[in-house]
Amino acid sequence: MSSEQAAEGNQQVWDVVVVGAGPAGASAAHAAACAGRRVLLLEKAELPRYKTCGGGIIGPSRDSLPPGFELPLRDRVHAVTFALNGRLTRTRRSKHMLFGLINRPEFDAALVESAKDAGAQVRTGVTVTRVEQHGANVPDRRTVAVVLGDGEVVLARAVVGADGSASRIGAHVGVKVDQVDLGLEVEIPVPETVAEDWAGRVLLDWGPMPGSYGWVFPKGDTLTVGVISARGEGAATKRYLEDFVGRLGLAGFEPRISSGHLTRCRADDSPLSRGRVLVCGDAAGLLEPWTREGISFALRSGRLAGEWAVRISEAHDAVDARRQALNYAFAIKAGLGVEMAVGRRLLAVFARRPGVFHAALTGFRPAWRAFAKITRGTATLAEMVRTHPLARRALDAFDRAEASAPTVPADRPVEVSDPEPAAERQ
Repeated sequence: MSSEQAAEGNQQVWDVVVVGAGPAGASAAHAAACAGRRVLLLEKAELPRYKTCGGGIIGPSRDSLPPGFELPLRDRVHAVTFALNGRLTRTRRSKHMLFGLINRPEFDAALVESAKDAGAQVRTGVTVTRVEQHGANVPDRRTVAVVLGDGEVVLARAVVGADGSASRIGAHVGVKVDQVDLGLEVEIPVPETVAEDWAGRVLLDWGPMPGSYGWVFPKGDTLTVGVISARGEGAATKRYLEDFVGRLGLAGFEPRISSGHLTRCRADDSPLSRGRVLVCGDAAGLLEPWTREGISFALRSGRLAGEWAVRISEAHDAVDARRQALNYAFAIKAGLGVEMAVGRRLLAVFARRPGVFHAALTGFRPAWRAFAKITRGTATLAEMVRTHPLARRALDAFDRAEASAPTVPADRPVEVSDPEPAAERQ
């Protein structure tokens, strides 16, 4: 642990300060604390707290959890029902679990406890207003000042911003986004008979607006029902959710929670650091552009940010700190960045031709197997495109056809023959 003190007032200097205690921040704090560093994790809310999120834990998320972490699963998914704006419903099943479902308050709180067990200190109910890398609050060039809402100044050798999609640390770094979507969600308590019908099965509904879709995730006696679409379609997105809930026969149940959230995907040239400050997770705009899945991106980028923040905290000059920050950016772009690039291509095709995706997933066995592998974590979108000639050729063909082909309306899918036995229908 560092025992260095700030020159002014003999104030303690933390090796790493992490702002935001979601999956990205807790992972960063855990990684830095495991390296034996003095780590402070700051969170503006009191834990546990609610977050708008479907709560799906796919393979990459599971594989990025701290060693020994016990997932507080509410359900295990073995079946997916696909629908095209409420039509052509089809259920595909798997003998093996596809992914798990969690409640974010429980999951996030458990991740923070893992960070604490690793040695990180946690402060909740603390608002960070800004970070400063020069000026009166900064005693030397190796220190970053984190200014809190009450005027208190916390000093660190490195800072990790994990404070969500409206990140103040992201604003300091200069994060740029090129895709913003609005997600709306309700948590609906349901009777046991309804819950039993959904147990082990989720619904994905390709929606009426370009690039939109809805979901139903069962979590015991509660169904998480949500929709997402591009920002700027607020009224249409709200209507989609209302129609979706009504179509499911759930309009008669009173939601326990109704919430909304903006997701933001980073632009390709968006920075991931500034000086001794790194950003990760939603604060960096890191999520999968097509599905807008963010938990796995948060866990993976958070761990990397924590590891590289340790190196930055050890840097004795700006040149070395910059070198370590560039290494962090390279690690992000070489992994998550490649997955995001493929996700952008898929979103562009999906926005124009949702019927093609629906037909492939419900009637083309290799597409379903690819979906299952990705959700289990045995393959990634990028690997599929890179290693499977058929997938690569299909995506290239879609790219070429996108500009010239007419849009296929959401209610007019491409029909395909059904190779599956009737027993798999639902």
